[in-house]
Order: sequence, then structure tokens, then C-alpha cells
Amino acid sequence: MSTTDTTAPADYDPFEEFNAAMGAGTVQNPYPDFIPLREESPVSAIDIREQFGIEVEEGDGIVYTVNTFDAVQQVLRDNETYSSAGYEEIMGMVFGHSILEMDEPEHHTYRSLIQQAFSRNAMIEWERDLIGPVVQDLISGFEGDGEADLVRQLTFPFPFNVIAEMLALPTDDHPRFHRLATELISVSIDMQRALDASAALYEYFCGIIGQRREDPARDLVSVLTQAELDGVTLTDDEICAFLRLLLSAGAETTYRSSSNLLFALLTHPEQLDALRDDRSLMPQAIEEGLRWEPPLLTIMRSPIRDVELHGVEIPAGASIVVNMGSANHDHERWANAEEFDIFREQKPHVAFASGVHMCLGMHLARMETTVVMNAVLDRLPNLRLDPSADVYITGMTFRAPPALPVLFG
Repeated sequence: MSTTDTTAPADYDPFEEFNAAMGAGTVQNPYPDFIPLREESPVSAIDIREQFGIEVEEGDGIVYTVNTFDAVQQVLRDNETYSSAGYEEIMGMVFGHSILEMDEPEHHTYRSLIQQAFSRNAMIEWERDLIGPVVQDLISGFEGDGEADLVRQLTFPFPFNVIAEMLALPTDDHPRFHRLATELISVSIDMQRALDASAALYEYFCGIIGQRREDPARDLVSVLTQAELDGVTLTDDEICAFLRLLLSAGAETTYRSSSNLLFALLTHPEQLDALRDDRSLMPQAIEEGLRWEPPLLTIMRSPIRDVELHGVEIPAGASIVVNMGSANHDHERWANAEEFDIFREQKPHVAFASGVHMCLGMHLARMETTVVMNAVLDRLPNLRLDPSADVYITGMTFRAPPALPVLFG
């Protein structure tokens, strides 16, 4: 990958482009709207033509939303009835044929091969040799300033930098890699730019894959080139598809979940102080942050046959919106579900989905968040929000604060 990048204007800032696409400047809190949906029915049929004024080329414009925790679990755990193949039409154009859109038995084989790269020993090495140093280096860049935007200067760049290190990319390639990765996951605002980024990453990754097949090392790409299960191995295209998906599923969601947790703690300073004083609270703080503000509110499924779900008839091929954000705020499961409370009774949530498609990188995401949170608490004393800043979380599908201006010291 050349370090000279002539494909973007000199003033092009992928962070600002991405930020704008995700609704920066517009405060959106969808959770109150989910309450009447849950109270009315676990499953709702919504006419998007009437509700949103959207024209549809095919079908009747009806989508089905799954609103309660139990109903969401039922859909996500029944992979024989509810298919993920619908992601192929749009996301397949950007990522290639990836685990995101696979159903069984293909999904099981592919996931088993990919999972070989996420061994316990690899996780220990990544935490010690990659994640810790990346986070510490970023904090060193602003520690002496007494102020920072924790999103732009820490939570947004660190997961991308970690992935670059996991892939053992040359340091000189990191800036362009980060830009292309950001453009790739900005598919909702500029499809052509996302497709161009996808093609550039494919060309680059395939070159690396060829090198690692010939001379494998200890990096993630090398492990994927050598992965084998009952005689089945991963093709170059399959590895490229996973690597591109990793930038979205791995980097984007980690940046969002860590940003959301920091927002929650900074707006609940008594809980921030408690966590600083007692790090044994870290696991439950992370889980509460994921429950309260998951990085991704909804995912899609489609029934492979006509089905009845909680009394609602859903035809084969219909679009089902699985509302994990609503499920995580289900008052039947959590008391005062709208409140952020790291001391509440811990119960499993669905921020990482459920069933066979449960997030492959969830343990890595939790570990990355633990590292970044401990580093922030250790190195930024008297951490607090800048009182002059307007700070909020935004987004209807992907959620995160556009900025976290803080003071410390």
C-alpha cells in the first residue's frame, strides 16, 4: 500500500464525514419510543410508507419489529427459521461474502475457521503487546494538555490502530489504512466511496495474504491463512471479506461501546469515582454500558418460511428489525431500565446479539474496553466533562457521542 494518497481531497477529514453521517449535531433518544411498542406487543408490523414517507419499489412496505427481550432472543436463537442472508444485497457489496450474511451450515464452518485466530493465547499477547501500547501512546499525546476530546483523540482511533497492529501492517501504511477503513464503514452516506475503499483494501489485503501464506508469522492474517478444519481452509476472498468486516464489526463497535461507557460514567460522576476506587467493578460497568447504550441498536433477519411470532403472522422473506436496543431496556427484565447503574443486578443482555451469530469478537471488545478504561482512570486524574460543552449520544442504528470534551488534572 502506497503511503501517498491521491484519492481524497486535501481537506477531506474521514472522521468528520463519518461523524456527520451518524447524526452529529442532532440529539436523538429513541428509547422512550420503544416503550409503547413493547407494551403494545412483542412484535409490531410497521408500514414504512406511512410512518416515514418512504417509497418502496417492491413489496407492501411492511416491516416487522421485534421489541421485547424474550422475542428478540427467540428470533436470534432460531437460525433455522430466521435467516441472515438479507445482508448480502447491500453489505455484501462492501465486505464481500462474509460471516455476516451466512446461514448454517456454511456459517458454522466459516466461524470455526475464523475463531482459530482468536485463541486465548492470542488474546493475552494482543492485550500485552498491542492494545496496551496503542492506548498508552494515544493518551501520551494529550496527557499534558489538561483537556482532550476523548472520542477524536482516543476512542475513535485506538481500535483501528489495534487492528492495524494485529494485521502487522507497516507503520507507514497506517494513515491511509485508517482513512480507507473509515470510508468503508461510511457506506450509508457515500456508497461509491465505500466501494472504492473496499476495492483498495481488497487489493492490499490480497497482497499481504499471499506473503503470509508463503512466510507465515504470528499475526492474525498468518493464522487465517493456516487455519484448517476437516480439510477445509479459507480462500483469499474469504479472508479479505473477514478483514473488511473486522473493520466494522471490530473497530467501529468497539469505538462506540467504549465511548458510550465513558459518556455514561462522566455523566454519572459518583459511579465514575466508585469505579476508579474499586476496579473490581469494571466487568459490571462494561456490561451495564453495553446494556444501557449498545453500539448497534438493530440488526436484520428474514424468515425462510411463513411464521407466526407472538401472534403476528410474518410472511417468508419479510424484513424483520431485531431491536436489541429495545430488548436491553425491557422493563420486564430490568427495573428502572432507562437508568445507567453499574450496581444493578447483572443479567445477560443482547448487545452482542445471541445465538449462532453472537459477536465473534465480543471477548476482544470487552478486553479492549477494559484496557482503555483502566488507562483513562490511571492517567487522567480528576477527569470530568468540560462544563461548556454540549455532550450527548446520537444515532438511530449506530449510537455514540460525536465528542467527549473533558478536563483533567
